[in-house]
Amino acid sequence: QVRLLESGGGSVQAGGSLRLSCTASGYNYDTYSLGWFRQAPGQEREGVATIDHYGGARYAEFVNGRFTISRDNAVNTLYLQMNSLKPEDTAMYYCAAVRGWSNALVPGNYHYWGQGTQVTVSS
Repeated sequence: QVRLLESGGGSVQAGGSLRLSCTASGYNYDTYSLGWFRQAPGQEREGVATIDHYGGARYAEFVNGRFTISRDNAVNTLYLQMNSLKPEDTAMYYCAAVRGWSNALVPGNYHYWGQGTQVTVSS
């Protein structure tokens, strides 16, 4: 059974940084593509960044160079380093996985999801 567990969320002031982690278990991690998604209250879930099983990364336009996605296959962990955070980045952040190659920033392309970690950015 695929399990994803996020951590690292919290409350920061605008301009601050957070590093999210997502630890995976239950599958052959390095054959899966992974992504970070977020959902603010009353809004649809949206893609933030993805990284395929070759290590290729893709970012949503609103990231604009502020975030970096990475993965460490040796410890089955996905990361999202977030810098220069803005109040509009406030949301629940989820990691997701899909077997094989994908770089889609579309939630429907991913089959496995974590429970989320809350990020709150104050002005």
